[in-house]
Amino acid sequence: MKQLLTSTLLVLLAITAHGQHTWMGRIEYERKINMHAQLEEMEKMENNSWVDKIKQQLPKFSSSYFDMFFDTSRTMYKPGRENPDGNNVFKMFGGGPATDNIVLTEFAKDTVRANKQIFDQKFFVQDSIRRIDWKEREEVRTIAGYKCHKAVGRICDSVYVVAFYTEDIPVSGGPEMFGGLPGMIMELAIPRLHTTWIANKVEGAKPKPTDFVIEEKGKKVNEKQLGDMVWDNFRKWGTMANRNIWWTVL
Repeated sequence: MKQLLTSTLLVLLAITAHGQHTWMGRIEYERKINMHAQLEEMEKMENNSWVDKIKQQLPKFSSSYFDMFFDTSRTMYKPGRENPDGNNVFKMFGGGPATDNIVLTEFAKDTVRANKQIFDQKFFVQDSIRRIDWKEREEVRTIAGYKCHKAVGRICDSVYVVAFYTEDIPVSGGPEMFGGLPGMIMELAIPRLHTTWIANKVEGAKPKPTDFVIEEKGKKVNEKQLGDMVWDNFRKWGTMANRNIWWTVL
């Protein structure tokens, strides 16, 4: 009897310990873009006097939702539900940067595959998983009920990225092509794009196999090839060319 009680206790402890982590499920992210800040920056770069008139007609923030399905071997990031408030400015004008990105990351294969549309061109990106030299910081915050730690890194050599990740979801993923931390990224900010992604909720149900299916749409490229093509097409835009490249590498 004593042995049975001991065994039962050990099983209960194991279940409790396992329950402290979320190993699979779905995360909903809200992406918010500060449209006024982007317009003000454009005004400084290009001296556009019409910016104030546009600001009066647009909400300050444009919001959209994305889903991430995940388990311990892969993540799938894709567009989610429509914004019930109707303030997704990019959707109002028929599209925009990274509006419809779909990204499948497979950890064991060290691969990422993504459908991306850059204005009227579709691309199918295939590459190895992006490596970011993350630096840990001491700040801690709670996001969607999970304790999260701060880390900072860079993309495109000089674009600062801030992430908050949780070790309670022990999957090295995040929105778009971001990951590489010892847990799931629950909040991501790119100040130079005036854009943040933050997890609103986490559901622990097991994803379906169909949640990880990605179609091959558009011209096949790797990340460098895509960046080079965008640069060739938009270099005439002057200072705005870099911003277009930053959006493509998300």
